[in-house]
Amino acid sequence: MVLPQSGPLPIVPSHVYSAGLPVSPVIAIVDDDESSREALGLLIKSLGFSGEIFASAAEFLGWERFPETACLIADINMPGMSGMELHRHLVKTGRTIPTALITAYPDDSVRDRALADGVIAYLCKPCSESALLACIHSALQARKSDQDLS
Repeated sequence: MVLPQSGPLPIVPSHVYSAGLPVSPVIAIVDDDESSREALGLLIKSLGFSGEIFASAAEFLGWERFPETACLIADINMPGMSGMELHRHLVKTGRTIPTALITAYPDDSVRDRALADGVIAYLCKPCSESALLACIHSALQARKSDQDLS
């Protein structure tokens, strides 16, 4: 597709276009801590992505557009379904979404289990913008590789 260009296109983290306009990947944040959730959502949007925030795994799974999620960032310790359980549920049901887990309580054994289960990143709160961006880029590459294999 050739796009009319009246000047440089804005820099966005996606090379997907719809109706001639750039479309940014959807990054979902699931965290029961409101301040963390809001801060991550604002950071995601400031980096040029489309960010959606959810207070629980159940709320995320109930969202009609969750299959469009390019990257999931979930808190490990949440009431109900934890971030690790959410990742396992998605894999078990065939809805694999590149997932990063985030925690305020880092634990090497939990990190090792998460990475062994296919989580793309294990981040500690508060995480740096560069760590978050690297995680998202890794997720987008993983998502692209999965789509190329389909």
